[in-house]
Amino acid sequence: MPTILIAGGTGLVGSHLSQMLQTAGHTVLHLSRKADHKAKYPAFAWDLAKKTIDQAAVDRADYIINLAGAGIADERWTDERKRLIISSRVDSTLLLKAAIERRPTPLRAFISASAIGYYGSRGDQLLTETDPAGEGSFLAESVTAWEQAVAEIAATGLRTPVIRIGVVLSTRGGALEKMLIPFRFFNATYFGNGRQWMSWVHIDDICRMFIEAIDNEQFNGTYNGVAPQPFRNRDLVFELKKAIDKPALLLPAPEFVLRVAMGEMADVVFDSTRVSSKKIEAAGFQFQFPDLQAALRDLLRRKI
Repeated sequence: MPTILIAGGTGLVGSHLSQMLQTAGHTVLHLSRKADHKAKYPAFAWDLAKKTIDQAAVDRADYIINLAGAGIADERWTDERKRLIISSRVDSTLLLKAAIERRPTPLRAFISASAIGYYGSRGDQLLTETDPAGEGSFLAESVTAWEQAVAEIAATGLRTPVIRIGVVLSTRGGALEKMLIPFRFFNATYFGNGRQWMSWVHIDDICRMFIEAIDNEQFNGTYNGVAPQPFRNRDLVFELKKAIDKPALLLPAPEFVLRVAMGEMADVVFDSTRVSSKKIEAAGFQFQFPDLQAALRDLLRRKI
Protein backbone atom coordinates (compact mmCIF):
# COMPACT_ATOMS: atom_id res chain seq x y z
CA MET A 1 0.00 0.00 0.00
CA PRO A 2 1.21 3.55 -0.70
CA THR A 3 2.84 5.74 1.92
CA ILE A 4 1.00 8.99 2.68
CA LEU A 5 2.76 12.01 4.18
CA ILE A 6 0.36 14.46 5.86
CA ALA A 7 1.15 18.03 6.84
CA GLY A 8 -1.36 19.18 9.43
CA GLY A 9 -2.07 15.62 10.45
CA THR A 10 -2.96 16.42 14.07
CA GLY A 11 -5.85 18.75 13.25
CA LEU A 12 -9.53 17.81 13.17
CA VAL A 13 -9.54 16.49 9.60
CA GLY A 14 -5.92 15.31 9.64
CA SER A 15 -6.25 13.09 12.69
CA HIS A 16 -9.44 11.44 11.42
CA LEU A 17 -7.99 11.02 7.93
CA SER A 18 -4.80 9.49 9.36
CA GLN A 19 -6.84 6.88 11.23
CA MET A 20 -8.93 6.05 8.15
CA LEU A 21 -5.84 5.68 5.96
CA GLN A 22 -4.03 3.51 8.49
CA THR A 23 -7.10 1.31 8.93
CA ALA A 24 -7.15 0.85 5.15
CA GLY A 25 -3.55 -0.40 5.26
CA HIS A 26 -1.60 2.71 4.27
CA THR A 27 1.60 3.79 5.96
CA VAL A 28 0.91 7.28 7.35
CA LEU A 29 3.66 9.78 8.15
CA HIS A 30 3.25 13.23 9.67
CA LEU A 31 5.18 16.45 9.41
CA SER A 32 5.54 18.07 12.82
CA ARG A 33 7.51 20.69 14.69
CA LYS A 34 9.27 17.86 16.54
CA ALA A 35 10.42 14.54 15.15
CA ASP A 36 9.06 11.37 16.76
CA HIS A 37 9.68 8.29 14.63
CA LYS A 38 8.11 6.00 17.28
CA ALA A 39 4.74 7.74 17.29
CA LYS A 40 1.59 6.04 16.01
CA TYR A 41 2.13 8.10 12.86
CA PRO A 42 5.91 8.61 12.61
CA ALA A 43 6.58 12.34 12.74
CA PHE A 44 9.29 14.12 10.77
CA ALA A 45 10.40 17.65 11.59
CA TRP A 46 9.78 20.77 9.58
CA ASP A 47 10.02 24.45 10.43
CA LEU A 48 8.26 27.04 8.29
CA ALA A 49 10.08 29.98 9.84
CA LYS A 50 13.48 28.46 9.12
CA LYS A 51 12.28 26.91 5.83
CA THR A 52 13.62 23.48 6.82
CA ILE A 53 12.08 20.06 6.31
CA ASP A 54 13.26 16.49 6.82
CA GLN A 55 13.79 15.47 3.20
CA ALA A 56 13.60 11.78 4.17
CA ALA A 57 9.86 12.10 4.84
CA VAL A 58 9.19 13.65 1.45
CA ASP A 59 11.36 11.05 -0.29
CA ARG A 60 9.51 8.15 1.40
CA ALA A 61 6.05 9.38 0.46
CA ASP A 62 4.05 8.22 -2.54
CA TYR A 63 1.48 10.96 -1.90
CA ILE A 64 1.55 14.19 0.09
CA ILE A 65 -1.56 15.73 1.63
CA ASN A 66 -1.24 19.31 2.89
CA LEU A 67 -3.77 20.32 5.53
CA ALA A 68 -1.42 22.69 7.34
CA GLY A 69 -2.44 26.19 8.35
CA ALA A 70 -3.11 28.33 11.41
CA GLY A 71 -6.69 28.01 12.67
CA ILE A 72 -9.10 30.49 11.09
CA ALA A 73 -11.30 30.81 14.18
CA ASP A 74 -8.76 30.20 16.94
CA GLU A 75 -7.89 33.83 17.69
CA ARG A 76 -9.17 37.33 16.93
CA TRP A 77 -8.02 38.59 13.52
CA THR A 78 -5.34 41.13 14.34
CA ASP A 79 -3.09 42.20 11.48
CA GLU A 80 -0.43 39.84 12.83
CA ARG A 81 -2.89 36.94 13.03
CA LYS A 82 -4.04 37.58 9.46
CA ARG A 83 -0.45 37.46 8.23
CA LEU A 84 0.06 34.16 10.06
CA ILE A 85 -3.12 32.63 8.62
CA ILE A 86 -1.93 33.38 5.09
CA SER A 87 1.78 32.67 5.56
CA SER A 88 1.21 29.33 7.29
CA ARG A 89 -0.66 28.10 4.22
CA VAL A 90 1.47 29.67 1.52
CA ASP A 91 4.84 28.95 3.15
CA SER A 92 3.97 25.33 3.91
CA THR A 93 2.96 24.78 0.29
CA LEU A 94 6.11 26.39 -1.13
CA LEU A 95 8.36 24.52 1.33
CA LEU A 96 6.80 21.25 0.21
CA LYS A 97 7.19 22.27 -3.43
CA ALA A 98 10.93 22.76 -2.95
CA ALA A 99 11.24 19.39 -1.21
CA ILE A 100 9.25 17.64 -3.94
CA GLU A 101 11.61 19.06 -6.55
CA ARG A 102 14.56 17.51 -4.69
CA ARG A 103 13.09 14.00 -4.73
CA PRO A 104 15.03 11.34 -6.61
CA THR A 105 11.76 9.86 -7.95
CA PRO A 106 8.47 11.53 -8.98
CA LEU A 107 5.70 12.00 -6.42
CA ARG A 108 2.43 10.38 -7.47
CA ALA A 109 0.23 13.32 -6.39
CA PHE A 110 0.16 16.39 -4.17
CA ILE A 111 -3.28 16.82 -2.59
CA SER A 112 -4.11 20.14 -0.97
CA ALA A 113 -6.84 21.36 1.29
CA SER A 114 -8.46 24.68 0.53
CA ALA A 115 -11.68 26.23 1.84
CA ILE A 116 -15.05 27.45 0.63
CA GLY A 117 -14.09 30.77 2.20
CA TYR A 118 -12.65 31.33 -1.29
CA TYR A 119 -16.13 32.43 -2.42
CA GLY A 120 -16.68 35.00 0.32
CA SER A 121 -20.27 35.81 1.33
CA ARG A 122 -22.55 35.45 -1.69
CA GLY A 123 -26.09 35.34 -0.30
CA ASP A 124 -28.33 32.76 -1.99
CA GLN A 125 -26.12 32.24 -5.06
CA LEU A 126 -25.31 28.57 -5.70
CA LEU A 127 -21.55 28.50 -6.15
CA THR A 128 -19.49 26.17 -8.31
CA GLU A 129 -15.77 25.73 -8.82
CA THR A 130 -15.87 28.02 -11.85
CA ASP A 131 -17.10 31.02 -9.85
CA PRO A 132 -14.51 33.69 -9.03
CA ALA A 133 -13.16 34.43 -5.58
CA GLY A 134 -15.17 36.72 -3.34
CA GLU A 135 -14.26 40.38 -3.08
CA GLY A 136 -13.57 42.42 0.05
CA SER A 137 -13.29 39.36 2.25
CA PHE A 138 -10.25 38.30 4.27
CA LEU A 139 -11.32 34.67 3.97
CA ALA A 140 -11.41 34.95 0.19
CA GLU A 141 -8.07 36.80 0.18
CA SER A 142 -6.36 34.15 2.31
CA VAL A 143 -7.72 31.19 0.36
CA THR A 144 -6.83 32.82 -2.97
CA ALA A 145 -3.22 33.24 -1.83
CA TRP A 146 -3.21 29.60 -0.69
CA GLU A 147 -4.52 28.30 -4.00
CA GLN A 148 -2.05 30.44 -5.94
CA ALA A 149 0.78 28.71 -4.08
CA VAL A 150 -0.73 25.31 -4.87
CA ALA A 151 -0.98 26.34 -8.53
CA GLU A 152 2.82 26.63 -8.58
CA ILE A 153 3.00 22.90 -7.84
CA ALA A 154 0.31 22.09 -10.39
CA ALA A 155 2.30 24.05 -12.99
CA THR A 156 5.09 21.46 -12.74
CA GLY A 157 2.72 18.86 -14.22
CA LEU A 158 2.20 16.95 -10.97
CA ARG A 159 -1.37 15.80 -10.36
CA THR A 160 -2.65 18.28 -7.78
CA PRO A 161 -6.23 17.84 -6.56
CA VAL A 162 -7.49 20.70 -4.39
CA ILE A 163 -10.47 20.23 -2.07
CA ARG A 164 -12.28 23.35 -0.86
CA ILE A 165 -13.45 22.18 2.53
CA GLY A 166 -16.83 23.30 3.84
CA VAL A 167 -18.12 23.31 7.42
CA VAL A 168 -16.86 19.97 8.72
CA LEU A 169 -19.27 18.37 11.16
CA SER A 170 -17.67 16.52 14.06
CA THR A 171 -18.40 16.31 17.76
CA ARG A 172 -14.65 16.55 18.44
CA GLY A 173 -14.00 20.01 17.08
CA GLY A 174 -15.08 22.73 14.69
CA ALA A 175 -18.53 24.28 14.37
CA LEU A 176 -20.66 21.37 15.58
CA GLU A 177 -18.74 20.96 18.83
CA LYS A 178 -19.41 24.64 19.62
CA MET A 179 -23.05 24.41 18.52
CA LEU A 180 -23.61 21.58 21.00
CA ILE A 181 -22.56 23.67 24.02
CA PRO A 182 -25.85 25.66 24.45
CA PHE A 183 -27.81 22.39 24.46
CA ARG A 184 -26.29 21.64 27.87
CA PHE A 185 -28.36 24.60 29.10
CA PHE A 186 -31.48 23.63 27.09
CA ASN A 187 -30.84 26.27 24.46
CA ALA A 188 -30.23 25.99 20.73
CA THR A 189 -28.44 29.03 19.34
CA TYR A 190 -28.31 30.30 15.77
CA PHE A 191 -26.40 33.36 14.53
CA GLY A 192 -28.11 36.63 13.70
CA ASN A 193 -31.23 36.03 11.62
CA GLY A 194 -29.98 32.53 10.83
CA ARG A 195 -30.59 32.86 7.09
CA GLN A 196 -26.94 32.54 6.05
CA TRP A 197 -26.15 29.34 4.17
CA MET A 198 -23.86 26.73 5.73
CA SER A 199 -22.32 24.24 3.31
CA TRP A 200 -21.60 21.35 5.64
CA VAL A 201 -19.95 17.93 5.28
CA HIS A 202 -19.69 14.89 7.56
CA ILE A 203 -16.10 14.33 8.70
CA ASP A 204 -16.10 10.80 7.25
CA ASP A 205 -17.08 12.13 3.82
CA ILE A 206 -14.48 14.90 3.72
CA CYS A 207 -11.79 12.37 4.63
CA ARG A 208 -13.10 9.99 1.99
CA MET A 209 -12.71 12.78 -0.57
CA PHE A 210 -9.00 12.97 0.20
CA ILE A 211 -8.78 9.18 -0.07
CA GLU A 212 -10.59 9.39 -3.41
CA ALA A 213 -7.98 11.92 -4.52
CA ILE A 214 -5.34 9.28 -3.79
CA ASP A 215 -7.11 6.34 -5.39
CA ASN A 216 -8.62 8.00 -8.47
CA GLU A 217 -5.95 9.15 -10.91
CA GLN A 218 -8.58 11.11 -12.87
CA PHE A 219 -9.19 13.22 -9.77
CA ASN A 220 -7.45 16.53 -10.50
CA GLY A 221 -8.15 20.25 -10.24
CA THR A 222 -10.44 21.93 -7.72
CA TYR A 223 -13.45 20.34 -6.01
CA ASN A 224 -15.92 21.63 -3.44
CA GLY A 225 -15.75 19.47 -0.33
CA VAL A 226 -19.37 19.85 0.76
CA ALA A 227 -22.48 17.68 1.05
CA PRO A 228 -25.19 17.95 -1.63
CA GLN A 229 -27.71 19.90 0.49
CA PRO A 230 -26.54 23.14 2.17
CA PHE A 231 -28.71 24.40 5.02
CA ARG A 232 -29.41 27.84 6.38
CA ASN A 233 -27.86 28.32 9.81
CA ARG A 234 -31.18 28.42 11.69
CA ASP A 235 -32.47 25.33 9.88
CA LEU A 236 -29.25 23.44 10.59
CA VAL A 237 -29.57 24.22 14.31
CA PHE A 238 -33.19 23.04 14.20
CA GLU A 239 -32.06 19.76 12.60
CA LEU A 240 -29.48 19.40 15.36
CA LYS A 241 -32.22 19.89 17.96
CA LYS A 242 -34.21 17.10 16.28
CA ALA A 243 -31.19 14.82 16.26
CA ILE A 244 -30.48 15.38 19.96
CA ASP A 245 -34.20 14.89 20.70
CA LYS A 246 -34.18 16.86 23.94
CA PRO A 247 -36.03 20.05 24.91
CA ALA A 248 -34.20 23.20 23.87
CA LEU A 249 -35.29 26.77 23.24
CA LEU A 250 -34.28 28.02 19.79
CA LEU A 251 -32.72 31.47 20.28
CA PRO A 252 -30.69 33.89 18.14
CA ALA A 253 -27.24 35.18 19.05
CA PRO A 254 -27.52 38.86 18.00
CA GLU A 255 -25.16 39.76 15.18
CA PHE A 256 -24.07 43.09 16.67
CA VAL A 257 -23.06 41.38 19.93
CA LEU A 258 -20.96 38.76 18.13
CA ARG A 259 -19.33 41.36 15.89
CA VAL A 260 -18.33 43.40 18.93
CA ALA A 261 -16.95 40.29 20.61
CA MET A 262 -15.28 38.70 17.60
CA GLY A 263 -14.49 41.64 15.34
CA GLU A 264 -13.90 40.79 11.69
CA MET A 265 -13.61 37.10 12.61
CA ALA A 266 -17.41 37.07 12.93
CA ASP A 267 -17.43 36.66 9.15
CA VAL A 268 -16.76 32.98 9.82
CA VAL A 269 -20.30 32.53 11.18
CA PHE A 270 -22.14 35.22 9.21
CA ASP A 271 -20.84 34.69 5.67
CA SER A 272 -23.48 33.04 3.50
CA THR A 273 -21.84 30.45 1.25
CA ARG A 274 -24.15 28.10 -0.64
CA VAL A 275 -21.87 25.68 -2.47
CA SER A 276 -22.54 22.97 -5.03
CA SER A 277 -21.18 19.41 -4.78
CA LYS A 278 -22.08 18.49 -8.38
CA LYS A 279 -18.52 18.41 -9.70
CA ILE A 280 -17.18 15.96 -7.15
CA GLU A 281 -20.24 13.76 -7.60
CA ALA A 282 -19.72 13.80 -11.37
CA ALA A 283 -16.12 12.65 -10.75
CA GLY A 284 -17.53 9.48 -9.18
CA PHE A 285 -17.54 10.35 -5.48
CA GLN A 286 -20.46 8.86 -3.57
CA PHE A 287 -21.50 10.40 -0.26
CA GLN A 288 -22.14 8.15 2.71
CA PHE A 289 -23.95 11.02 4.43
CA PRO A 290 -25.77 13.24 1.90
CA ASP A 291 -28.62 13.79 4.38
CA LEU A 292 -28.04 16.22 7.27
CA GLN A 293 -30.29 14.51 9.82
CA ALA A 294 -28.68 11.12 9.19
CA ALA A 295 -25.23 12.73 9.39
CA LEU A 296 -25.97 14.41 12.72
CA ARG A 297 -27.44 11.26 14.25
CA ASP A 298 -24.40 9.26 13.16
CA LEU A 299 -21.97 11.80 14.60
CA LEU A 300 -23.81 11.97 17.92
CA ARG A 301 -24.08 8.20 18.17
CA ARG A 302 -20.43 7.51 17.33
CA LYS A 303 -19.14 10.63 19.11
CA ILE A 304 -16.72 11.43 16.28
